[in-house]
Amino acid sequence: MKRRKFIQNTALAGGLAVVNPFKVVAGDYDFLQNFPVVRLPEEKRNFTSKAIEKAIKKFRKYVKNEELGWLFNNCFPNTLDTTVTYSEINGKPDTYVITGDIDAMWLRDSSAQVWPYMQFADEDKALKKLIAGVINRQTQYILKDPYANAFYNDPGKKGEWISDHTNMKPGVHERKYEIDSLCYPIRLAYNYWKVTGDTSPFDSQWRTAMKSILKVFRDQQQKEGKNPYYFERTTSRGTDTRAMAGYGYPVKPVGLICSAFRPSDDATVFSFLIPSNFFAVVSLNQAAEMLETLAQDTNTAKEMRLLSNEVKKAINDYAVVDHKKYGKIYAFEIDGFGNHLMMDDANVPSLLSLPYLDAVDVNDPVYQNTRKFVLSVDNPFFFKGKAAEGIGGPHIGMDMIWPMAITMRGLTSTNKSEIRECIMTLKATHGGTGFMHESFHKDNPENFTRVWFAWANTLFGEFLWKTFKENPEILK
Repeated sequence: MKRRKFIQNTALAGGLAVVNPFKVVAGDYDFLQNFPVVRLPEEKRNFTSKAIEKAIKKFRKYVKNEELGWLFNNCFPNTLDTTVTYSEINGKPDTYVITGDIDAMWLRDSSAQVWPYMQFADEDKALKKLIAGVINRQTQYILKDPYANAFYNDPGKKGEWISDHTNMKPGVHERKYEIDSLCYPIRLAYNYWKVTGDTSPFDSQWRTAMKSILKVFRDQQQKEGKNPYYFERTTSRGTDTRAMAGYGYPVKPVGLICSAFRPSDDATVFSFLIPSNFFAVVSLNQAAEMLETLAQDTNTAKEMRLLSNEVKKAINDYAVVDHKKYGKIYAFEIDGFGNHLMMDDANVPSLLSLPYLDAVDVNDPVYQNTRKFVLSVDNPFFFKGKAAEGIGGPHIGMDMIWPMAITMRGLTSTNKSEIRECIMTLKATHGGTGFMHESFHKDNPENFTRVWFAWANTLFGEFLWKTFKENPEILK
């Protein structure tokens, strides 16, 4: 029988950064019959959802591949097991969500981490409240600083980046302005409303937060040549700071929205980050529908739709490039002056992820051309090695593939063979831990970064559940 060695790390994907509560003993395990318990024991979990536990049992009962069942059990509930802190403040749900090995709440990550559970919200009242609590907490953070991407649970805490050259406030972990940090909370709120019908999180403070997002997006069109946001960090890592005294390279205002940083938290080269502008088109329309329906705020809704339409037109006018090999494809970043950065990054939003975010139809010909480009060696951050092939990015560096990108490839594919290949690749590259990671080396999955990265875990669980529901034969 095929045997593989499990690796003992100082911390696994479900534990703390310095203490490993799972303690996997290094040694040989029969992958067909015997898997070590690496999920947190029930009494140590932060939150337990009856609906999620039911889904795990169902998956493991019908999917006969024991390793996939084991991975699903480990990964899908990882956000709930290890990263959420739920309470009620003045009778309102409140949920703090860390990323895993970093004790801070990202607007993006927290939205993405609980997103896969949305489909179960009507089956589990406690889970529904937990998601509502995330929305409530995000509202408070946006009101605190809409240019910040990550926050502490302690509103007075001054963290490791307090010396960044920007308008840092206590309670802010990091103040990297990213379009997607403001889009993800809208996506979460809109779909929570659609799934549950609950309107309680969408009070006057939430509406004020939506108006704050609109103002940021308008200001970041930089139509008057002014930018209220600047950011510099004293660092040797070039992607962690902004050029031109923190304001970034100039753009020609063409209707697009600037993003100082990417969803990887790396600085943009050209500030018109196209995947994030696509995301903004969708999010502005969603927020407009909510404001119009729930608050009868037709004026703000109209302004949001006008901005959405303007951004959409600008994408079509300026971000589509005639590639001599792939035809018409979307650029990753542009500056409005005619310069284009042709690549894709592993983090979401990415060009690859656009159908997942409801930004384009999966059969859109420009998207399909773009997909072929980003999944080829013509994308400078697509790597092929002995262990796998997939998209990485500047954040970790060359030859490091992100499981998140392989998962997203599967989630946006309509080809069963491709979906299966993505699942089998992820099954083979968890590095003997039973969890997904931030990245792994293309030739050696045991060389990986971030042992506890809940977004990657839960997203993989979402992928397996979607495949189980839609194409169960793939999992045989």
